Amino acid sequence: MSTVGIAAKRYARALFEAASERGIVDQVNQELETAVKLITENEEYWKFLEHPGISMEDKLSVLNQSLEKHVSELVLHTLQLLVQRHRQKAIRAVWEQFVKIAGEALGQARATVTSPARLSDDELSKIADAFGKLTGKKLQIQQVVEPSLLGGVQVRIGDRVYDGSLKTKLADMEKTIMRSQAQ
Repeated sequence: MSTVGIAAKRYARALFEAASERGIVDQVNQELETAVKLITENEEYWKFLEHPGISMEDKLSVLNQSLEKHVSELVLHTLQLLVQRHRQKAIRAVWEQFVKIAGEALGQARATVTSPARLSDDELSKIADAFGKLTGKKLQIQQVVEPSLLGGVQVRIGDRVYDGSLKTKLADMEKTIMRSQAQ
């Protein structure tokens, strides 16, 4: 595991314990997601936090002004600490580790459902129920549309992928035909 990953895990564990003591794990998870998107998906914001010529006081001031109305003091303090210790590259990893730790503790997991077309809420709910029974966890579903799958769905839960896509089935059939012709 990289030094960013190791540090992220420590910060995430400490943040989870503090959030758990206060009973605000879900709130902190949502606030972290909001903050991560704001910080990492805005190139100008990111460059500002990374720039060595900008004072720490200015970086913290911008961080506070942009987030204090959207996140709790606990999340803001954690982000301030990461920036002060020049660990802003770990911000996304802290959130990912927090989600993982919280999921394990609360019997929840994130699942990414990839399909060739947008699925209805009812279809996503059925997928969440089926894979929830399989994993024994309550799943939080994120939907991704990937037209190249042609049909079916892929479900990723942690490191495991359940692939029921037509694209993969066609590729498997092609391999089988190629092997049978080679014999």
